[in-house]
Amino acid sequence: MSHEQTHLMLPADSAWLALESPKNPMTITVMFRVEGLTAPRLREFMQVYWMAWERFRYMPVKRAPEWYWEPDPVFDIRHHLDVVLDRFTETSLQEWVSERLNQPFPAYRPPWKFWLVPNAEGGAALLLRIHHCYADGVSLTGIFDRLCSASPQQYPAIYGVQQTEGFSPWVSAAKDRLEQLVSGDLASDAGTDNQSPESETQGGSCSEWLEKLAHNGLKLVNEMSDFLAEPEDTPSDLKRPLLGQRHCRWSEPVPLDQFRSIAKATNVTINDVLLSCVAAAVRPRLGIAGPALDDAMLHVAVPVDIRSRLPEDLQPEPGTLGNYFGTVFVPLPIDGESALERLYRIKQETRRLKKSWQPGIAWGLAACASLIPEALRQPLSDMFYRKASAVVSNVPGTREARYIAGCRITEQMFWVPQAGDIGLGVSIVSYAGQVQFGVVADEAILTDPQEFLEDCVQELSELPGGSPIVV
Repeated sequence: MSHEQTHLMLPADSAWLALESPKNPMTITVMFRVEGLTAPRLREFMQVYWMAWERFRYMPVKRAPEWYWEPDPVFDIRHHLDVVLDRFTETSLQEWVSERLNQPFPAYRPPWKFWLVPNAEGGAALLLRIHHCYADGVSLTGIFDRLCSASPQQYPAIYGVQQTEGFSPWVSAAKDRLEQLVSGDLASDAGTDNQSPESETQGGSCSEWLEKLAHNGLKLVNEMSDFLAEPEDTPSDLKRPLLGQRHCRWSEPVPLDQFRSIAKATNVTINDVLLSCVAAAVRPRLGIAGPALDDAMLHVAVPVDIRSRLPEDLQPEPGTLGNYFGTVFVPLPIDGESALERLYRIKQETRRLKKSWQPGIAWGLAACASLIPEALRQPLSDMFYRKASAVVSNVPGTREARYIAGCRITEQMFWVPQAGDIGLGVSIVSYAGQVQFGVVADEAILTDPQEFLEDCVQELSELPGGSPIVV
């Protein structure tokens, strides 16, 4: 295989290969409900549009100590699409999707796959499983935004990205910054117009820049210390050893206006409302009660998009794949006695974390996972993920209905992976004026994820502006 065909993988992407385990594979699962989608339509869509992203022809290959993207020498799109003609009720479809979540990908093919279930009750189901090393939720949403048109007659106008050497822009940007530092241009960036180094103005700017650098360095040290000093979660039933068998469930669509009315009435964000629902649902499932609950600590890991926080020359182009998210560890008020108390305490914590550097620190630590020896990797993973008992993710979709291969998408759903020993993931996705909850859990953590989901949705009716909802 020629050198030109192989590309070094960015650490932020290979991290999800390094941090996964057989019991917790790092895969994202997406499901659409689509009116009238047929196998011939889907095959043509995949061949023309989906495969325009060249990376989907590549698979991750490890050449110690690094990971590379290498093309599949026998790539065939038929390896990545199954058409399942069985008839499914809503209940049997949920069990079928759960089984797909537990299937390992073959190591000799690119780790992604579509399933089309045209005969499912309520409309055809289109399922996608893809390894996290390809993309995060924002990247995948960006792809589908480009590929799924606003009308059945409209074709995608811009789509596809070539597979390139991922490290090139990063190395180039680092080299530029080093040269600027040596030449003093960084001081110029601080507020001067190419004046000579001997000038008084330049000296003042350089001092200001060094002062700012020292201040930021001290802030970074403090933020890192706070992050590492954050206490681990209290042992609970959510931290039991995983069995490696997961089940997923999803709710009926909930009107987005329901969330908006709650957020407006309480002056919080939709994400705060979601976390409040999770706090209410986990409380009776911790195996902790009485005075012990008052002292218990439980965090959830919340992915945060950091694209806008990166330097301009390192920000990814729209429509590109990759992982550009950090994580904040939000403490949940599991001892809160009312829905409103839980919501306002969560608001206070999320405001504090939004101003911190924790997402960037978490992104950097995760990216280091593939660069350190395997003997040290597990302690890093333990340090990182013992700080949380669940993953909670909120992905905003399009405001209007979209069409895939000319067929209307009626619902969207996704399930988040859980790294380390985390066995519970909760997600919501908003689409076309509606919101759906999803939950995926290891059998050791939740025996009936449907009841957990019902408790999440029930919490909405307990909040100002909320109303009863059917799961």
